[in-house]
Amino acid sequence: MTSPTPPVPPGYPPPPPGYPPPQGYPPYPAPPAGSPGYPYATYQQGPLGPIGRTRSIGICILLAVVTLSIYTFVWVYKTQSEMKRYSGRGLGGGLGLLIYIIFSPATYFLVPIEVAALHEDIDHRPSPVSGVIGFWFLLPLIGSIVWFVKVQGALNRYWMSKGAPPP
Repeated sequence: MTSPTPPVPPGYPPPPPGYPPPQGYPPYPAPPAGSPGYPYATYQQGPLGPIGRTRSIGICILLAVVTLSIYTFVWVYKTQSEMKRYSGRGLGGGLGLLIYIIFSPATYFLVPIEVAALHEDIDHRPSPVSGVIGFWFLLPLIGSIVWFVKVQGALNRYWMSKGAPPP
């Protein structure tokens, strides 16, 4: 039994006579019994690291003002370190701080993206923040405060859901 020759794409010559048609890929093995749909690769969550520290939003803002923004460098380093240590993913403190020093507006997007990843990827629940809130930095002063209240608030609630004491 010979199978029909598949149509030739435009601009290509037909196959030589007697040339067998290409064979299709073997069928994908059936999914294991009881599993829904196709056998997608699943992310295996490894053991998580220590939970991060909650921080008082008011005290952090006060420290940023009193130290003439030097505390913001400490906050970026500590926050990104804690998220990396807990989840095993993200930039981490050193790289996060370097990005903040070189191009600080990127941090306004990167930190909420990492906080959202904790909520969505680790806990599989919706995140109260996303990278879009990084646009708050475009409003002088008040935008940074709104951004910080949203991000640190979401991070505090996340760490408290894991057993951290309130700030």
